[in-house]
Formats: sequence, structure tokens, C-alpha cells
Amino acid sequence: MFRRTLLRTAVAAAGIVLAASGASAQETFKVGLILPMTGPFASTGKQIAAAANLYVQQKGAVVAGKRIEIVLKDDTGVADVTRRIAQDLIVNDKVSVIAGFGLTPLALATAPLATQAKTPMVVMSAATSIITERSPFIVRTAQTVPQIVTPFAEWTLKQGIKRMATLVSDYGPGHDVEKFYSDTFRAGGGTIENLRVPLANPDFAPFLQRIADMKPEAVLVFVPSGVGSQFIKQFVERGMDKSGIRLIATGDVTDDDILNPMGDVALGLVTAHHYSAAHDSPENKAFVAAFRAANGGMRPNFMAVSGYDGMHAIYEGLKKSNGQGGEALVNAMKGLSWMSPRGPVSIDAETRDIVQNVYIRRVARVDGELYNIEFETIPNVKDPAKGK
Repeated sequence: MFRRTLLRTAVAAAGIVLAASGASAQETFKVGLILPMTGPFASTGKQIAAAANLYVQQKGAVVAGKRIEIVLKDDTGVADVTRRIAQDLIVNDKVSVIAGFGLTPLALATAPLATQAKTPMVVMSAATSIITERSPFIVRTAQTVPQIVTPFAEWTLKQGIKRMATLVSDYGPGHDVEKFYSDTFRAGGGTIENLRVPLANPDFAPFLQRIADMKPEAVLVFVPSGVGSQFIKQFVERGMDKSGIRLIATGDVTDDDILNPMGDVALGLVTAHHYSAAHDSPENKAFVAAFRAANGGMRPNFMAVSGYDGMHAIYEGLKKSNGQGGEALVNAMKGLSWMSPRGPVSIDAETRDIVQNVYIRRVARVDGELYNIEFETIPNVKDPAKGK
């Protein structure tokens, strides 16, 4: 009798331990962060990862009863690797969210997995408009290319410029830049010619010569973050800065992470984008100071703010869904609004894309450093490509 009692007590105790272990496992909410940490787009990865970790450090690792754990994986910027890592994170690591995605092909390769597994996918970088349409589980906290270049084309027309050329990297976001900038510019009465440069190992020299031969009033340039300094160097080496052809660009070209090393050749360059480290707000000043302190003085760029806001969307979505993942978390992120370091933002409830200000900026030297100084704001811009 005594032995039976001991056995029942031991079994009950074991059951309590197992239940406690199960509860502990359920309370861990894993975010699989898939980023190019090596290779040509490593700048994107290091910025987003640093910002995501900063957010967790600042806000604490527990939200809605869940302990947040970031599982960082390097996809080297290769789509097949991204998809394989995402599948492994979902199936074996049991992550509740996949996030990151430094380039459009990486996000597009992963989207079907998010749908099949009903796993929320937070896009913190890739900017081609169609991405959110590839899965109902995708939420984007970065930007869309049409969101930036459509108002920029309208601004260009207001400057009296009527003859343009575009030079874009030959992949999804570049195609979006070309289409939406050109369509808007032509609709406003301008004429425009388009050139595409290879994404991998680009040599801009022959394309710059073609632009010189075209003799447009201005050229709009889009290249991925990290490649801008190479373009500016070749632009100046070929004397294009003295040709009378005005250079304007998306903010990727004057990315805060690479702007200072460009030197004086970047001074005066006008760009359009959704974030500058020089954005004048209390939220941004606090963000920049904390980011630099946590990362050896590194300046945050637009990738960093997207990673920071991506974690904010996950945290606030968990609060609204009472700690639920899956479809409940995606639904909870729809319609969120907050004051980001970049300014006021929200998640469009229908498209799951971010709504945000677009800023026209000019490169200037401030306290010995180069910054993108905002001088005009286009408020609350939605992705103009949706619904067309």
C-alpha cells in the first residue's frame, strides 16, 4: 500500500514536471530572423539584426506572457538558401514568426512557405510592391518602391524638369522604380528613357556613357543599399558631375551606413526616402543614440528602422492577440499605428503594407558628418501600386 502511494506520488510529480516543461516551451516565442549577414548585402543584415536586438533589449524579452527569442540565420543573399532556412526554422526550430528578407527574390521564394505553415512573415527590407500579395501571412514594415518614387516623380516635375533618364538595377525593385517613376513622369508631360544595369557585379561605366550621349536634364538612379558608393565614384570619375545632367536618386544610394565614406562628391545630392538618421524628432534622436551606443558608434540606416519597427509590430500584435501566433497575430498587426523613429506609421489593414511619410532630402555636412537633411515631407503615403 505504502509503495503504491509512493508510486502514485512519483507519477503525479513527474506529470507536474512535464506539464511545467511543456508550459515553458509554449511560452517561448521564436522569431526566425533570416538575413544576408555575409556577401555583398551584409550591410542590410547587420543593420536589421542590430536593430531587432536593440528593440528586445529596450522593451524586454517577455511580452503577452511569451518569452521572445530571436534565432538569426545567414542566407548569404541567395534565394534557395533563404527558402531552405525558412523551412528548417518552421519545421525543426518551431519558430512562430519568420522575418528579415534582405532582397525581393528572397522574400518571394519564402512566401509560399508562410502560407502553407500559416506562419506570419514580417518583411523588413524587400521592397517590390507585389510581395504582400504573395501570401496573406506577410506584413511589411520596410517600404514599397512605388511608395517612394511616385511622389518623387511628381516633385521632379514641379522643378520644371521635362527630359529624364532612369538607371536601375535589373531586378524587381528596379523594375518598380522604372515603371512607377516613368509612368508618373510621363503622365505629367515629361519624356523619359530607361536603362537597366545588372544586379550582380555591376559596371556602371557603359551605362553612364549612354546617359551622357542621351543628354537628359536629369537622371534618376536606383541601386540596392550598399552599392551607392560604387555608383557615385564612377559617376564622378567619368566627369558626369560636371556634365550639366542633374543626378537624383532614391535614398538607397545615399544609405546612412555608407554616406560618410562617399565624401564631398555626395554633397547636394537630392534623394527621396522614408528615413534619415538626421530625422528631427525626439523618437529618432533617442533611437540613433541607443543604436550607436549598442553597436560601436555605427549609424542606423533605413534598414535598421525597418527591423526596429518590425519587432514593434510583432510585440504590439502579440499584445492585441493575447499572445497568439498564426493568423491571429497577422490580424492583430493589421491597422496598428505608432510613432516610429521615421515618423508616424501604420499597417494598412487591407494590404498589410506600411503607410508612412516620404521625405525629399539633400546631402549636407553637419558637425563634420554627411547626412540626408529632409526639406520636404509628403505625408501618409500608401503603396500606390495596390488596387491598380
